[in-house]
Amino acid sequence: MNKLYFGDNLDILREHIKDESVDLIYLDPPFNSNANYNVLFKTPKGHESAAQIEAFEDTWHWNEQANREFHELVHCGNTDVSEMVQALRRFLGENDMMAYLTMMANRLIELHRVLKPTGSLYLHCDPTASHYLKIVLDGVFGQENFRSEIIWRRTNSHNSTTMQFGAIHDVILFFTKSNEFTFHPKTRPYSKSYIEDRFKYSDERGRYQTNYLTGPGVRYGESGREWRGFNPTSAKRHWAIPKSLRGFLKNDGKGMSSHQQLEVLFEQDLIIFPKKDGGQPMYKQYIGDGLAYQDLWTYQPNTNGVLHNSDECIDEDVKYLEDEKEKLGYPTQKPVGLLARIIETSCDEGDLVLDPFCGCGTAVHAAQKLKRQWLGIDITHLAVSLIEKRMKDAFPGIVFEVEGTPKDLEGAQNLALRDKYQFQWWACSLVGAQPFQGKKKGADGGIDGLIYFNDDGKMPKKIIVSVKGGENVSVAMVRDLAHVVEREKAEIGLFVTLADSTAPMRTEAVKTGYYTSPITGASFAKIQILTIEGLMESKERAQYPDLSAGGVTFKKAKVEEKVSEQKGLF
Repeated sequence: MNKLYFGDNLDILREHIKDESVDLIYLDPPFNSNANYNVLFKTPKGHESAAQIEAFEDTWHWNEQANREFHELVHCGNTDVSEMVQALRRFLGENDMMAYLTMMANRLIELHRVLKPTGSLYLHCDPTASHYLKIVLDGVFGQENFRSEIIWRRTNSHNSTTMQFGAIHDVILFFTKSNEFTFHPKTRPYSKSYIEDRFKYSDERGRYQTNYLTGPGVRYGESGREWRGFNPTSAKRHWAIPKSLRGFLKNDGKGMSSHQQLEVLFEQDLIIFPKKDGGQPMYKQYIGDGLAYQDLWTYQPNTNGVLHNSDECIDEDVKYLEDEKEKLGYPTQKPVGLLARIIETSCDEGDLVLDPFCGCGTAVHAAQKLKRQWLGIDITHLAVSLIEKRMKDAFPGIVFEVEGTPKDLEGAQNLALRDKYQFQWWACSLVGAQPFQGKKKGADGGIDGLIYFNDDGKMPKKIIVSVKGGENVSVAMVRDLAHVVEREKAEIGLFVTLADSTAPMRTEAVKTGYYTSPITGASFAKIQILTIEGLMESKERAQYPDLSAGGVTFKKAKVEEKVSEQKGLF
């Protein structure tokens, strides 16, 4: 079932994802922060970072589409949602924030539909809109299904602030579809000081502290009756056997009465009787696995050595993205460790994870690593291409399907007609190039993509990519590319065309000469004409010195594991 979809996630959800088929949803949608996020590709030393791709425009405006989606919500059949969005519109007005919330509400309704009754949803956002998004989630999922507001530290401390405290956290809203859901959080180690201060006793089982065997409040069943001369009711308490002791009972104490459980624990020397009159029995609380996850996920740098039996810092598994080996150059990329904690907590091996705003693919990467099935959706070919590369780099031999990207020449022609810029991004991915300027309209100087390579161990060298999606290509276009290559001081130019090249074009390309590698002495055509059809069928490929090594254009994800076989794919 592992699949990537290119397209609007609202359409993909409605047309391709079945009701109650997904176990866990993680979404990290664009935040309404009035900023244009750019993808900053790996730029070799010595070149300006001109290749910036607008991954998505993080600004939403109230327009005809927003108004149309709003009226869909009013008549969606969920009266709570209908009342909620109308109240928000009365309060906020017809502005960018309302447009953003309208877009999100429509998609959350579909995500609720595809989620299993036992499923969970984690929505990752920033404080700009988290309070409004929680209201939207309350309307869609029901406020009774809100579980946690997780605070995640997303960056190191800021040295300077302007009229506010340093903004270093994101919000993750955790909702479920019902009261029956998968939830098995792990633990993190206690601090050394806590262990030394509290766990002052020891026996053959290890260090322990004493803790109450009773809980507050009177009970009138067996848990409130006297046992071995001790009456919890006299202290306005009742017998309350903690979870940490149930491991000492057969089947965790299921089918046993309170007094039967107490007897078994007493026989194992786990209960301590008071030495003074009026006291209550205590139990031996051993150190155990550690502290269960709380709702603050905040990596604390420079805390090595403060945890019991661990050399890691506090919350190091969800450390903000600082590891250069993990960074792929995507501005909103999240660390795999953060997604691993969510996935391990809220679904089991073999379950299906969905990320409808999958960006550079951290959620699907973590799902694959943890042996879950996955579905990813993104609205840009750039993101889908990056994820394809990331997954194949990290999991050699992996097999998954990509829906929505061209599979044949007809599909490529259709994409070129529908969206010139998406076509250019996709065509650049066929030759391993980073797109140039993305959706930014205006003059591009004849450059649609860039490839950097290094064949002498010194300064990286540059290849210019020009993509043509029309039916009419000419000798003049080849000549123009040769001029751009010369102007940009590049070594090679790739002319990528949807239409077939002509004999005069190929002759003109040959006239431009060759680039010769100073180390190997191998020569490569200065201008290379490549067809979309030939690239798709692997009959053609760009030729340059370090092609076999993958070049230096894109950062490569570290290898996680080699996938020898996958089952259950479409």
